[in-house]
Amino acid sequence: MSDHFSGPRAIAGPAADIADLYVFPSPEHPGRLVLVMTVFPAAVPGAHFSEAIAYRFRLRPVTVTPTGTSPRFEFSQTEYAFTCTFAAPEQPDGHKAPAQAGTCLTPTGEVISFQTNDGRGAETNTVRIFAGLRLDPFFIDLPGVLATEKLRQLAFKAKGNNVLEGQNVLSIVLEAEIAALFGAGGPLFAVAAETVTTGKLPIRIERVGRPEIKNVVLSSKEFDPVNRDLEIRDLYNLEDPFHLGRDYAGAYRARLNANLAFFDNLDGKIDWPPDEQGQHPLTELLLADYLVVNVSRPYSDDSYFEIERALLTGSSPQTCGGRSLNDDIVDKLYTLLVNGGNGPAVRDGVDQATRPAGHTFPYLVDPNPNPPDLRAKAAAAPTPAQEAER
Repeated sequence: MSDHFSGPRAIAGPAADIADLYVFPSPEHPGRLVLVMTVFPAAVPGAHFSEAIAYRFRLRPVTVTPTGTSPRFEFSQTEYAFTCTFAAPEQPDGHKAPAQAGTCLTPTGEVISFQTNDGRGAETNTVRIFAGLRLDPFFIDLPGVLATEKLRQLAFKAKGNNVLEGQNVLSIVLEAEIAALFGAGGPLFAVAAETVTTGKLPIRIERVGRPEIKNVVLSSKEFDPVNRDLEIRDLYNLEDPFHLGRDYAGAYRARLNANLAFFDNLDGKIDWPPDEQGQHPLTELLLADYLVVNVSRPYSDDSYFEIERALLTGSSPQTCGGRSLNDDIVDKLYTLLVNGGNGPAVRDGVDQATRPAGHTFPYLVDPNPNPPDLRAKAAAAPTPAQEAER
């Protein structure tokens, strides 16, 4: 489910569990970039951010290096970071829900104070920020995903089951003035999100770039001939998004090569032939796990992976890239992996969230005051075999 519950540590510490990352030029204010991080999947009213965690957006300017069939991005050592931290929640008199004070440290060193669940947010000349409970904007037919893996064939139905229907998340929404904060950097930026402990020994709990890298592309063990018994996602979460360590890089590549070959075979033909070393053409591109956005282009609802797809085909990107809140990334991901765009689009039968996100700050819609029990809903869902028979 995008990055919800992406490993044992994430499940054990939901306040540090990043659900999704979204990056897009503001549709409301041209010249501004919107960064959205959602955390705490299946949050209920009263859920709060952890005072022991720093929630961070990291951006680096990138350029494109053409390398034949596997283009890659080269990122600058210059980094722009927005780091949000929170105080312990307090129970104000006359209020039902606890309130939290938060601060955001911007790339220029400015410190912005705000209160959670204030729909107006806090604003300076260069940054506007909101943090609080919101309806989860992500959507996916999880039973179809599981059935596809179990049965080794595409098992999506015309009408899918959005397992996140009515679910909430905690969210951080930043709207930043591009010229003032990033200067001459860009126009292409690599963007990642991470949660890091705030103690004397900072430890990265989670990092997220592209959606569904961990929960769809990396999660399955059974196709991996090298690391079939390894839960790789916790190791992957520890990695710096811009500096992949050497110790486990071979394990990540083996898992990607094996799983990407599985997806490519789902339609009975090979659209992504491996090289002489067995390397899948998408492996290195996906290991560079961050969203890429062109801040000089206007907002687009339908732009996810468009910059990367254009590079793979040798064409020019037509949109801003990044990822908008309403983009149907599941259909795009499966179409890319299964046929590389050389066949019909693969659809999971879920085309929008419970309520689509808006185009004005803070973009995400109000939370569900009575969200369904996600564990009970998942337990009641049909098995992969039952889903295939429906």
